[in-house]
Amino acid sequence: MEEYDHKLGIKMWAEEDRPREKLLQNGRRHLTDAELIAILIGSGNKDETSVDLSKRILSFYENKLTKLGKASIQDLSKFKGIGEAKALSIVAALELGLRRKETEEEQIVEVTASSDAHKYLLQTFADLNHEEFWILLLNRSNRIIGKHLISKGGQAGTIADPKIIFKIALENNAASIVLAHNHPSGSLKPSESDDKLTKQLIRSGEMLSLLVVDHLIFANEKYYSYKDNDNM
Repeated sequence: MEEYDHKLGIKMWAEEDRPREKLLQNGRRHLTDAELIAILIGSGNKDETSVDLSKRILSFYENKLTKLGKASIQDLSKFKGIGEAKALSIVAALELGLRRKETEEEQIVEVTASSDAHKYLLQTFADLNHEEFWILLLNRSNRIIGKHLISKGGQAGTIADPKIIFKIALENNAASIVLAHNHPSGSLKPSESDDKLTKQLIRSGEMLSLLVVDHLIFANEKYYSYKDNDNM
């Protein structure tokens, strides 16, 4: 397997500059991203300190944690000095950070515009390399009462079963729902199948007195709203 083996050089860190000691003495806010990752992996390799290795990993991902967060166990294991255990530590830590952010976003409880639904679901779709289909359940005051994963698939797409969608909505006494899925390709343009499904769900919802208020398509951090584009 190919290794990403570009050396950044080795520095002899003074005691006060070592990540663990720095964290204990100065607190987590004083550490760089590389130093925090160095604590996760514990050690470097025969040519690099843990910090140098962490800097090299970050450099490969353009020093962007969002890009690093999309890396797989296999991707990270290509770096010299990163085995499966260290790769797992990095992936797990970044996922915890993402979930923490998601919990903070869930303080938004009312949907009055597509931007509210987008902000609420943004972290749900972050870093996904496959497609997922979710629904938001709203009460009569447009307050969010639930979020449910309907299906997930590969990069080519996923199947959203209308029976499952409305079963969940009715069981939870929802007055309306927001549909949402992502395009791993990065394209915000709705596909023909997206349009067909949206129209089908709108018609079915009308028969059940359950309003489909919007359908959002996520791509990276941007989104397309069927309602905002008068496509419902």
